[in-house]
Amino acid sequence: MRFIRKFSKRDLIFSLATGLADGFIIWRIFTFLNIAEFHGLPWDALVLVLPVLWILSVLLGYLLGQWFKFFDQFGRFAVIGVTNTMVDFGILNILISYTTYTSGGGYAWIKVFAFVAALLCSYILNKHWTFHGLSGGKGEFVKFVTVTLASFGVNLLISWAVATFVSPLFGMTVDQWANIANAAGVAIGLIVNFLGFKFAVFKK
Repeated sequence: MRFIRKFSKRDLIFSLATGLADGFIIWRIFTFLNIAEFHGLPWDALVLVLPVLWILSVLLGYLLGQWFKFFDQFGRFAVIGVTNTMVDFGILNILISYTTYTSGGGYAWIKVFAFVAALLCSYILNKHWTFHGLSGGKGEFVKFVTVTLASFGVNLLISWAVATFVSPLFGMTVDQWANIANAAGVAIGLIVNFLGFKFAVFKK
C-alpha cells in the first residue's frame, strides 16, 4: 500500500523516541498528582504503549494524505504537538513542586519557563521531522519564534485566566486544576502553531 511506503526510517526513529519520552513524562506527572492509574491501567504502561500509538498516528496521517495532502504533515505535527505539550506539562509540574505556585503571578512566571522549554523542543522536532527538507529561508528561527509567541499569548492568557479566576471543579485539587488550565491554553495554541508553521515558517 502506497501510504505505508511513505513511512520512513526517520518516521520510525522519531515516533519511537517521542513515544518513549511522552510515556515517561506522563507517568511522572500523574505520579506527582497522586493519580495512580486510569481504569486499571498503570501510567507507566504508557512508556510501551505510546511509541506504538505514535507510529499508528503517523501512518494514519499518510493514509488520509492520499486524499488530503495536508495530513501528510499533520500526522507528524500532531505527535510532536503532544511531545511539546508533555515537555510543557513536565516542566510546569516540576516547578509547581518546587515553588507551590498554582495561580496568580507566580503561576504565570513558571508557565513562561515551561513554554520556553517546549518552544525549543518544538523547533528542533518540527524542523527535522514534520517539515524536513522545507525552509523558511533567512530568519527562519525568528519567524518560528514570532509565530510561537503569538500562539503563546493566547495560550498564556487562557491558562492564566482559568487557573486564577475559575475555582477547581469536580473535586480537583489546585495542582490538578492548574493542569486543566494549562491544557485549555495548549489546545488553542496548537492550532495557531500549525497554521503559522506551515504557511509562514517552513514552506517550499
